[in-house]
Order: sequence, then structure tokens, then C-alpha cells
Amino acid sequence: MLQQTQVETVKPYYVRFLERFPTVTDLAAADEQQVLHLWEGLGYYRRARQLHVAAQVVVEKHGGRFPTDPMAVRDLPGIGRYTAGAILSIAKDQRLPILEANTIRLFARLLALHQDPTQAAARQLLWELAEHVLPRKRCGEFNQALMELGSKICTSQTPQCDACPVAELCEARRLGIAETLPVRRPPPKFEKVDEVAVVIPRRGRVLLRQCQDGERWAGLWDFPRFAVSRKPGPRSQANIEDRVAEMTGLRVALGERLTTIKHGVTRFRITLHCYQATLTSSRQSLSSSRILKWVARSKLADYPLSTTGRKICRIVNPGT
Repeated sequence: MLQQTQVETVKPYYVRFLERFPTVTDLAAADEQQVLHLWEGLGYYRRARQLHVAAQVVVEKHGGRFPTDPMAVRDLPGIGRYTAGAILSIAKDQRLPILEANTIRLFARLLALHQDPTQAAARQLLWELAEHVLPRKRCGEFNQALMELGSKICTSQTPQCDACPVAELCEARRLGIAETLPVRRPPPKFEKVDEVAVVIPRRGRVLLRQCQDGERWAGLWDFPRFAVSRKPGPRSQANIEDRVAEMTGLRVALGERLTTIKHGVTRFRITLHCYQATLTSSRQSLSSSRILKWVARSKLADYPLSTTGRKICRIVNPGT
């Protein structure tokens, strides 16, 4: 949960998650929809799906006991070298290094590393240092201390060098360049995208579509949504209606715009236009569809949706 998410944001999710899934067996037995619903709002939903599958692997291949072999841990979905080292050093006091944002900054300054730490050669050097400095015992405490040192003292802006317990070992401090390291990559270029979400009501229900593998928010439910041209043309309304038909098999007449939501997803800056539409005809029955479902407005809260999907729900049915 803490990957790319702040601690204060994670805390209530963590508590609710453990209350619902107190053991790895409970998590493994859960339906994916339950897992995604509890994760709703944290973003990066692939983490939740990988955690769920990892729990199933632990139960099926390791008898419900978390493995202690580093390679077996790294074989679990969503776990790389850093996460495996953090788990096994902290839980089992194994002599394994860690490397994450705070320790990368700390080590880069200690070495006065002038290379981009995301590059392979620089990253390998940092891993070697992280392993070299490990003590023989209490490695978990040591690794946690390194992360704390990076987050509290060796900060990205105005590092507190006078309070640093390893200041005398820091080459960047000696050279007076601590604040310039680590080397920063150029800021990402954001791409502006326009999207449309369409609310299709029918007899007190609305249409939801489950996002598929390879799509954004795979596993979650959403209103029919797709990218559109940033330059509206004379056929814009007809194009949207055609896209809805392609996606759902339903013919609709586009109605009023309910809202416009601006949000960001990774490198995209999205302007989402949400419309209501009237169902005019159906080319197929939804009874056999696995990814399309008519959902009562009062039941929308039971389905895991993205943050923007939930905002649309509150317009469609206030209180959800």
C-alpha cells in the first residue's frame, strides 16, 4: 500500500484491510472484487491484484506460511528485490539489503554519485553499497534506520547535515553539493487527453462495464469510457454514440453533460466529460455478458470503481 502512496493516506486502508483479511488464508480465499473494493481510492490497482494472487500462491505452494527463501519471495507477484529484502530483513533478520527512494538519496550523497541512479550501472553500485554496509545482526533495524535517516535528515530539500550521524563519511557534504544529488531526471512530459464517460439509465438501473486486463483499472467497474478527439467536430455527438455502440452493443442518444472532471493518471492529464444518454435500442442481450451489467443505483456502492467513477456515482445517486 505504501508504494507511491503517503503513510497518512494508507493508514485507514491498512486497518480496514487487516480487519477484513486478518490472515493470508483469508485474503487468498477472497473474491477479487472484495479486494479491489477495499483498495478503492488508493490507486495503482495492479498492486491489489498482485497482492491477492501472491496470497493465493503462499497458500497453494507454501502451505499458508510466508516463504523465507529470498528467491521464493521474489517469485511472488508484485515483489521485487527491495520488497523482498525489506520483508525478510525486518521480519526474519536476514542479511539482505534494501534500496528505495530515501536510501538511494542517502547513498548517492555518501558516494557523491554523479550518475543517474535509475541507470543500470549506478543502480548496481548502490545495491553493492547497500549490501556492503549491512551489519552481521539486527539488519532489519539497520535497514529501517537507513530509511528513517533518508526521510527525516537526508531530505531531498535542505538536508540537515549538521544533525546527520554519518556526516563525516559524506563525500557530497565535503564537496558542498549535497542538495544537487542525486542526479535528477528531466521532469516527465505530461500528455493531455480528453475522455468521455456515458451514464446510460434503464428502469432505475445504470450500465457498468468491467475494465479488462491491459486496460486502465483492470478488474474495476466503470461507466462506458473512452478517449475522444481534443478538437470537437460536427460529428462529435454521433461519434460518441457510435463508440458506445461498439463498446456495449447498445444504441443511445446522447443527452446533457452532467459534469467535467480533471484528473491525472501517470503521465496523462485527463479532462473527463460525463454525459447522460437515453437507451434507444440494443443489438445484444446483456444477460450473458460477463463485463456488462445493469446495476441498481442503490447498489452502486457495492462495486469497486476508480475515484472518478465514484464521483460520477455520487452525481447519479447522491450518497453512494
